[in-house]
Amino acid sequence: MLERYFAILERRAKSKYLENKSRMRKLIDRAYEIYSECCFCEHRCGINRREKLGRCRAKLGSIASHFFHYGEEDVLVPSYTIFFSGCTFGCVFCQNYDISQYQAGIYIEPEKMAWIIEGVVGRARNVNWVGGEPTPHLPYILEVLEKCSANLPQVWNSNMYCSMETMDILKYVMDVYLTDFKYGNDGCAERLSKVKNYWEIITRNHEIAYRQGEMIIRHLVMPNHVECCSIPILNWIADNVPEAFVNVMAQYYPTYKAFEYEDINRRITNEEYRKVYSHAVKLGLNLI
Repeated sequence: MLERYFAILERRAKSKYLENKSRMRKLIDRAYEIYSECCFCEHRCGINRREKLGRCRAKLGSIASHFFHYGEEDVLVPSYTIFFSGCTFGCVFCQNYDISQYQAGIYIEPEKMAWIIEGVVGRARNVNWVGGEPTPHLPYILEVLEKCSANLPQVWNSNMYCSMETMDILKYVMDVYLTDFKYGNDGCAERLSKVKNYWEIITRNHEIAYRQGEMIIRHLVMPNHVECCSIPILNWIADNVPEAFVNVMAQYYPTYKAFEYEDINRRITNEEYRKVYSHAVKLGLNLI
């Protein structure tokens, strides 16, 4: 079913952002309004990011790397992936902490980035905006898309801690939401990723994204977090976004500051993964 969806998407006369070219300048202007009193994510720093960095530590358009990615879900491969530095989370186990938690990358002029993307048509199945986290870089992404004529599906690869203001813009430009659903409660989210009100924000945005485009939800199984996080997340998906595609991931390993936290200082066991995956099967989720 997912393969069929992408085949249809790739045959479409225009991807979503091309269909909305006429309104792109208004979207860019709106994004820069937000940038001047930033609320792209739900930290809602409210600062002018032209003058100083926000909680995300992201310099607009700072690209750590961009390349053909063959490690994503099979249906996305090859994906032309653009990694931004900075992140709205402070995950103590981040596997990309070198770009998410520290200044990294360079600014590539939007015209040049658009030209690069146009050059991958016929070789990439999509453009994959990720990080770190793409949310703080939304004005830059819109400027690239305004200048780009490549008919490639756009993938928003995100932790989904976006604000409503951001979601209102994304509906005009993103075809696929590749989401990271980490925690089944606020306590784990605040302790391990340094964010507040996680459950309400992430479930709200998943429901919105489910209406706005296609969705693949990633859930990384973590040691000692099966009952508090994995099971509640899978139950919520089954009840609220049942047609979403779900990737239950087993590749957690302790890195960055994870060794300072007793509950996550090891890899998961086969039994932990089996319990989560079996529950997803029992719920009838669309597993990939």
